[in-house]
Amino acid sequence: MSLQKLMEPEAGTNRTAVAEFILLGLVQTEEMQSVVFVLLLFAYLVTIGGNLSILAAVLVEPKLHTPMYFFLGNLSVLDVGCITVTVPAILDRLLSHQRTISYDACLSKLFFFHLLAGMDCFLLTAMAYDRFLAICRPLTYSTRMSQTVQRMLVAASWACAFTSALTHTVAMSALSFCGPNEVSHFYCDLPQLFQLSCSSAQLNELLLFAVGFIMAGTALVLIVTSYSHVAAAVLRIRSVEGRKKAFSTWGSHLTVVCLFYGTGIFNHMRLGSEEASNKDKGVGVFNTVFSMEQVSSTA
Repeated sequence: MSLQKLMEPEAGTNRTAVAEFILLGLVQTEEMQSVVFVLLLFAYLVTIGGNLSILAAVLVEPKLHTPMYFFLGNLSVLDVGCITVTVPAILDRLLSHQRTISYDACLSKLFFFHLLAGMDCFLLTAMAYDRFLAICRPLTYSTRMSQTVQRMLVAASWACAFTSALTHTVAMSALSFCGPNEVSHFYCDLPQLFQLSCSSAQLNELLLFAVGFIMAGTALVLIVTSYSHVAAAVLRIRSVEGRKKAFSTWGSHLTVVCLFYGTGIFNHMRLGSEEASNKDKGVGVFNTVFSMEQVSSTA
């Protein structure tokens, strides 16, 4: 489809001329599109079903009304929202063969994806702190992880994630887009949009790196610190059974953390990178679909 414009860019202005973007998608051939559609639909249904099952169990079962499952229930809701921001639109485009997305819709999806993914990041940090208190400070656990503390941690996570997502969206809206409008990806994300900007995106790239380093980097340091103490405490347990039980409470969560941060860093922490390759798209699928599916394993 040819490039559509709202108006010609004026000299010295920062007005966006592109009315819509064309998402090139994952694959180009008809046969592969059918395969990708089936795989994504299956992954989406499994992810939604698994997370909603966890949420229902947490709400219904009184024995699961504990801080760990409170955070896990919140994480399940977030992962349902995060995968719903991207996958249904991808499935719709695969069915309709319509690859365009409006400029406003692109920015909206960008904001909500970074809001929910950022919330995931901070909530995983809260869960790591919860495991640290449960294993390393069991005598004071109930007071240090009261309902008030749990709600404060969730509220702080929302505030940080909202600040990060809003910052990136506002900074993105300040860029000019006057063509080309083909996004070499299957959803709108910052690195790919930077490459299409008519104006310099260097400050946006530095902002992405700085915000990621401060917020995600701080969260990762806290997670690593918490689990270092947890690992040391677990290794001091003499009983093999006791060690296995302790590891089972946080081992799967640590796996999710590694997958989540690994794919996130690969996607966003490469300044000045070239146009998205098939490897970038593959990591994008893993980050937006399959890493969300792993949350059910933390139960």
